[in-house]
Amino acid sequence: MDWLRQLPIGQYVDGRDGWLRRLDPRLKLAWVMAFLLTPVLAGPLWRLGLVALLLLLTLVSGLPPRLWFRGLCGLLLISVLVGLLSAVLPTGPDRPLPPPRPPGELTVPPLPPAPAWEVARLGPLRVTRRSRRLGVSSATLLLTVVHSANLLLLSTPPEELAWAQASLLRPLRRLGVPVDRLGFQLLLALRFLPLVQEELQNLLRGLATRAVNLRQLGWQAGLGLGLALGERLLANVLLRADQAAAALLARGSLWRSPDRLRLVPGAAVWLDGLAAVLLVLLLLLRFRIGAG
Repeated sequence: MDWLRQLPIGQYVDGRDGWLRRLDPRLKLAWVMAFLLTPVLAGPLWRLGLVALLLLLTLVSGLPPRLWFRGLCGLLLISVLVGLLSAVLPTGPDRPLPPPRPPGELTVPPLPPAPAWEVARLGPLRVTRRSRRLGVSSATLLLTVVHSANLLLLSTPPEELAWAQASLLRPLRRLGVPVDRLGFQLLLALRFLPLVQEELQNLLRGLATRAVNLRQLGWQAGLGLGLALGERLLANVLLRADQAAAALLARGSLWRSPDRLRLVPGAAVWLDGLAAVLLVLLLLLRFRIGAG
């Protein structure tokens, strides 16, 4: 029942292996934003290229495979299932709508024959060009969003993420944006991730010790049990949040400025420069070939 602890999803794991740990956290945030934003309005080739690039960075990151292998395999399986469902489910009318005016009133040169809309068919299920594009987009977007954020959280302490956010948002202080408070909220949110996983682990362990047979419950009782577990999980998380707020108030609600949260100063300047150059090249390629 300790499988949640063996899959460090969204948690920082201490260690010194891998160049990804030594990279400047501001560059890590910039790369994650590139993985999140460049797929918008991009073609399937660009999305698949981002997936390949992300998998390559994972393999050469130097992080121990036990940290990301199981989570990546599960995420790949879920992404493939989401892509297949998006490809075979109906997506609306596939053929273009008729023109609003009668064809006799239009004087246009004859168009070349359009390619077949249907790509594959298996009984009542069929894959069209539109649904195939939707399936590729759904699967690749899910994989890039979740795995890029997971790599960032695995290799970066929460304090450094709060420092990086405050450093990037520092110019907004002149506009009255509470940069320090936003950094502190990010730090609290990252600290609560292990607590949520611990509460879920405790609930699943309690369910296993009671030897509940889900097959004998039926779908109505199973749904009720799931809702009860969700309600209990939310109540326990809110209780933890109330306890954390009470502890902060007891200490006078004081926190360190995000400028003082950086744990390890950047030592590999050449590594940061190389990452910045590659990021610029990635953005240039997106504007040149990403829309195809």
